[in-house]
Amino acid sequence: MSRVLRTYLTLVAVSTSASSMIWGVNTLFLLDAGLSIGEAFAANAFFTVGMVLFEVPTGVVADTVGRRTSYLLGSATLFGSTLLYLLLWHTGAPFAAWAVASALLGLGFTFFSGATEAWLVDGLNATGYRGSLDGAFAKGQIVNGIAMMGGTIGGGLLAQWTNLGVPYVVRAVLLGVTFVVAWRSMHDIGFTPKPRVSVLGEMRGILRASLDHGLRNPPVRWLMLASPFAAGVSIYGFYAAQPYLLQLYGSTDSYAIAGLSAGLVAGAQIVGGATASMVAGVFRRRTSVILFATGATAVVLVLIGLITNFWMALVLLAIWSVLFAATTPVRQALLNSLIPSAQRATVLSSDSLLGSAGGVVIQPALGKAADAWSYGPAYLLSACIQLLAIPFILRARGVTERDDRRTIHARAEAVQGWAR
Repeated sequence: MSRVLRTYLTLVAVSTSASSMIWGVNTLFLLDAGLSIGEAFAANAFFTVGMVLFEVPTGVVADTVGRRTSYLLGSATLFGSTLLYLLLWHTGAPFAAWAVASALLGLGFTFFSGATEAWLVDGLNATGYRGSLDGAFAKGQIVNGIAMMGGTIGGGLLAQWTNLGVPYVVRAVLLGVTFVVAWRSMHDIGFTPKPRVSVLGEMRGILRASLDHGLRNPPVRWLMLASPFAAGVSIYGFYAAQPYLLQLYGSTDSYAIAGLSAGLVAGAQIVGGATASMVAGVFRRRTSVILFATGATAVVLVLIGLITNFWMALVLLAIWSVLFAATTPVRQALLNSLIPSAQRATVLSSDSLLGSAGGVVIQPALGKAADAWSYGPAYLLSACIQLLAIPFILRARGVTERDDRRTIHARAEAVQGWAR
């Protein structure tokens, strides 16, 4: 395994461990702070508003100043905004304050999105990595799942044994560790920022080139336009699962159960990441994997909305997570194969921006639906929204050929990559 890949996996482990400390209890935390169900998901929507506003500018930072600088800025911003969240909870702050704090959290994550993937792909290309991108991203998915399992379960247990604020304190400490690890280990390899006469002029040039290789590039464009539907539904589906499962369980303050259920999602991601190469080997084209998973996810969401048994809901949530995790490395590999290095971080950030834009609209809408009709009907509505991504994926399939078909060999290459 190459040094670049080892560093990437280490960064995934420490950053996900930090971030996921609150994922199992975040919705419960917001409700405990006095927000309604609709307000809690509106606060989460402001998180995605922050991502929409800052995705492209922070992607440009990664493409002009450097991927490492972007990552360090993300760690520092998340550290500060996590402490702000904790302060708002202690003071019983109004919704407007939560909206601002959530947007700042979104800013922190935009420094990560695009930059981390771009850093990995540039580094692997520069060091002559012989494995497949599918396999490299699958390894990241597995490590992400392991770290998320530890973080979410640990956060839930901490909240149960102490209070809902302690996981946020631990998260802030771990984000400090993330900053130190990135400072020592993450150095830009295979990427050299261009000399700049004018920062704004350089940014405009990169944005123009990013449009050429992003929304003006047909296969990338259709994949990006499918993102708002799938991403918006996935954000709601994960965070709504916390109160919904507690409702089915019959206890609204069993924070450990919420953490364990989020840990199950993480475990399913490990399984999904481990099987990603096998899935890629079954289908002839990467877009076939994405199409299958999109349709299957909609079916699972319907079942989650219809059942009333806690354990069945938990199983279905795990299946949903496996589908998402097995598809993510395939989609990442396809997108990266279609984007040149110089614009990679910005285009990937643009893709993330569109996904976040879906969350801005879809998440509060589904939250309002849950407020009005309960969580079950909201999950049924989310399945309908998920299906809206399929026409765009079909268009991407129609204009993608060589890079799409490379997945035929993904399984064998990934197995060889693990050995290296």
